[in-house]
Parts: sequence; C-alpha cells; structure tokens
Amino acid sequence: MSLNRRDLLKLGGLSVLGGAGLAVPLGGAASTKSISTLSSAKFPKRYAAAFVRPPVLTPTMKDGVAYYDITAQKSTAEIIPGVQTPVYAYNGSVPGPIMSLDQGTPSVVRMRNHLPKTGPWGGNYDISTHLHGSESLPQYDGYAADTTAVGYMKDYHYPNSQTARTLWYHDHGQHWTAQNAYSGLAAQYHLHDELERAELPQGEFDVPLTISDAIFSSTGSLLYQDNSHSGLWGDVILANGRPWPVMKVKQRTYRFRILDASIARSYRWKLSNGMPLNVVATDGGLMPKGVAVSSFRHGGAERYEVVIDFSTVAVGTRVELLNLSNPNNVDYDYTSKVMAFDVVADPFDKSDPTWNRDYNGYSLNPGNDVMNVQRTGLEKVVRLRVERTNGNWSINGKTWMDVANSGFTQTVAAPRLGETQIWEISNASGGWFHPVHIHLIDFKIIGRTGGSGRVGPQENGPKDVVYVGEGETVRLLCKFQTPSDRIGRYMVHCHNLPHEDHDMMQQFVVQPKVGSIDYDNDSVHPIYAAKPVPSTTYQA
Repeated sequence: MSLNRRDLLKLGGLSVLGGAGLAVPLGGAASTKSISTLSSAKFPKRYAAAFVRPPVLTPTMKDGVAYYDITAQKSTAEIIPGVQTPVYAYNGSVPGPIMSLDQGTPSVVRMRNHLPKTGPWGGNYDISTHLHGSESLPQYDGYAADTTAVGYMKDYHYPNSQTARTLWYHDHGQHWTAQNAYSGLAAQYHLHDELERAELPQGEFDVPLTISDAIFSSTGSLLYQDNSHSGLWGDVILANGRPWPVMKVKQRTYRFRILDASIARSYRWKLSNGMPLNVVATDGGLMPKGVAVSSFRHGGAERYEVVIDFSTVAVGTRVELLNLSNPNNVDYDYTSKVMAFDVVADPFDKSDPTWNRDYNGYSLNPGNDVMNVQRTGLEKVVRLRVERTNGNWSINGKTWMDVANSGFTQTVAAPRLGETQIWEISNASGGWFHPVHIHLIDFKIIGRTGGSGRVGPQENGPKDVVYVGEGETVRLLCKFQTPSDRIGRYMVHCHNLPHEDHDMMQQFVVQPKVGSIDYDNDSVHPIYAAKPVPSTTYQA
C-alpha cells in the first residue's frame, strides 16, 4: 500500500498521551479534511462564537513598581461550545491574562507553579517564564534551564524601559516548551508610551489578537502530535481561545496586535473584501512609517500590529480575516478561515484623530534607534545554519544538549555591549521554515536571498523574530546596545517549538565593553542568580 502525506499524518501516533509519530511535512503544503476526533455535531462551526478579549490584570503599585501575582495551574476552558477542555494556563485562562504598563514603570511578576507534577503528554511541569521581547537580566529572561519546580515560585523583574510594543510571556522550560505553551501557558504583555498613544488607536479600538491552532479529541481534550518533533498543525483555528469567532466593529479604524502563538503553524493574512492591512508596528514597536499590504506571511512568535479601516465599509457587511497559508504547513478544510468582523452602526467619538487615519506611508517613528543603525563594513559576521542533524534540529550542527553538556559554556557568539554585528542565518533544512528568535535585542533585517528573495514590506520595523523560509538566508544587523548590566548568557532558537525542544537552541554571551565575564559567577548566571523558592500558597 502506498501512503501519501495525508495517510502519514493519519498514522502519525495521534494520542492524548502524545505519540512521536511520523515526520511531516515533506515538501509543499499538505491538505486534508480534519485530524480532530470530535464528532461532526461537536466540531465547532465557523463564525458561530463571539469574539472575546483576554482579561487585563490590575497590578498592586508600590514605590512606582507594578507587582503581579500569577499562578500557572490546571483549569478548564469552554473552547468548544458546550464542552469543557482541560487546560494548563496562567490563572487558568486561555489565552492568559494581559499585563499592560507604561514605558518606565518596572514590574515584578511573581510566577507560582501550581501545575500537576506530570504534564498531560508525559514529562514534567517544571516551568521557566520568558517575557518575549524584553531586555531582561539573564536570571529573569526565562533561560531554558532556569526552571521553577511544581510547588515553587519565582519573582521576575522586568525593567519595561523599552519603547511601546507588544510582548508576550510564555513557558520556556527546556524540552517541554511546545507542550506547555500548547496547553495554555501563553499571554500578551503590552508596553505603552506617549508616541504610540498619540499615533495609534487606543482603548476599545486597541485589540489583542492571539492566534493559535489545536487538535481535539472526541471528548474535547487537546490532542498533541508533533510528527517526530517536526511540528503540530491543528484543524481548529482559535482567536483568543475561541474557534473562528465573530467580532462586531464600528465604522472606524481598529488596531490589532496579532500574535502567532501556534507552536508550529505560520499564517498568510488576507481580508476577504481585498481591503489593505496597514502594518504599523513589528515585534519591537512602531515602524518608521506604516505600510499597506494585501497579504503577508507571519511566523511563530512574531507580532505584527495591523490597522484595519472599517470607516468606509457599509453597515451590515461581514469581512473575513483569511489565512492563505505558506509552504510546509499542513492545512485542513477550515484552516483558511480565522475570524470575521461584522460592521455595525454603533456611535463613536470622531474627535479621536485616529478614527479614519490613513496609515499607508504615515510617519510613525522615523527616529527608531534600531532602524537607524547603519552598516560600516567593519561588523563581525556570525553565521548560523538551521538544519536537521541525526534526527535532531540543530544550529551549526550543535544542539541544546551540547550546551548543557558543556556546563552551559558553549556559545555561538560573544558580542560586547554596544557592538554591532551581522548575523547571517541560513536554512539548509530542506522542506521546513524556521522562525528564529534572538533574545534580549531588537534587530534590523537587511537582506534575504533564496526563497522569497526579499525583505517583506511588513518586516521593515524592529524585530526579534525572523522568518527563515525554505532555502533562504537572512542577514540581520544586531546592535547590542542594552543597559550596562545586561551581560551574560542569552538564547537564540527556532520558535517552531517542537524544533526548539528537539533541540534547535543555542546561546550567546554578552560581554562587557572591556574585559571578560566569569561564566560561573552566580551574580550573572541565569540558573543561580535568582533561584525559585517554595510557593506560600501551594497545596499538594
């Protein structure tokens, strides 16, 4: 019997206990009807659920510092209408609660691990919380080996000194990041500043939009299948934890903070009526100027802030947000749909100058430090190959286990504070794309060869994740201009989370401007500098 990729997918060890399965994709995008084992009666209908926003946490303020207390815990969520799905999430919410602060307001986030001893797909529930996009100290950056055991807690200190941006926090524990993020440990984190508040829609017109995909069992539990650690592609698309929801919108502009929180799937957005998507901010905040595109690709962990202008759309019109997909996803009958917007006649305040602002070409932040870094020709070039080696995903043929076995001393780069380097990332892995994340810094994409062969217009802003497509090589201008105490170990890895876990992750070390760093000094060691302590509220 000959098996095509659809057959391989069906035989791939799909289980609530998480079989390893067979590796897909093998080339172009696969397409099949479904993979969930829900009955047709329970399988969620498109555009039947109401759009919801995640809760926003109110901090306790003391001496100008915002204090949060969050618990990672087992809970249930009604993702499928009428069905309770077990989740493992921050405060039991999927997606997790949002933290929203002004630039210059530091925060302390107490993260309690009250999860079960063992995860639903095996392994343990030791967690490490990464605030993705923050220039955090190494011991608060969510270093993969800096884990908090069940029954313990850790206080994470965040400076929030950067310009306005959409960050997100998610689990980063070594070898279990994919399962933990998939089961619910992911949420947005917003930084505001005066420029962003003046230029972009705010309040009800500033909309967090966390997109993910999932596979469900006949009882509504999440199924996990990473296809020999190559990726998980679900047949149900979720927007803020709801399948294909509908949002009512007024006749004005809306800003959507779109986060691809899928553990492997990439997207290619398009509006059903052909209206443009006005990209106004990237991972690191405002672009120099807005750009209108008809569609664009979006990889795992990237954040794009997009303004959609409904001001000229007739009341009663439905506009769909569609997914055109990309090569080497696995697509199903309904993964081309994401959510819908129904235009209503509700009143709003037209004294707000953003209500019908045209953002295409609109000057937003031409003074952005990252985008104004220029090449001198003297930069050190760091070359990274992302590939599969001996069944493991690797960077330059090395894995995270190699880092661990070196006593966490093996590095791929050692930039000095204030130094500018060119990082060149080549994807020689065949039929796979890799969204690569560099911790600590924002960078500027300065070139792409092979594959699409160009830097997309939506990428012309400060970034911390870059989509490295099949056969592509990207070049990044990286200036390590961070506060003087940001020295030590930081990670670089693929954000296809099964790739990261098995084992496409390395580290670099930021050196002081002069001299060298003592790797074993507890004051800069990400594992030892701020150890977890027993949680005061944990009950076994």
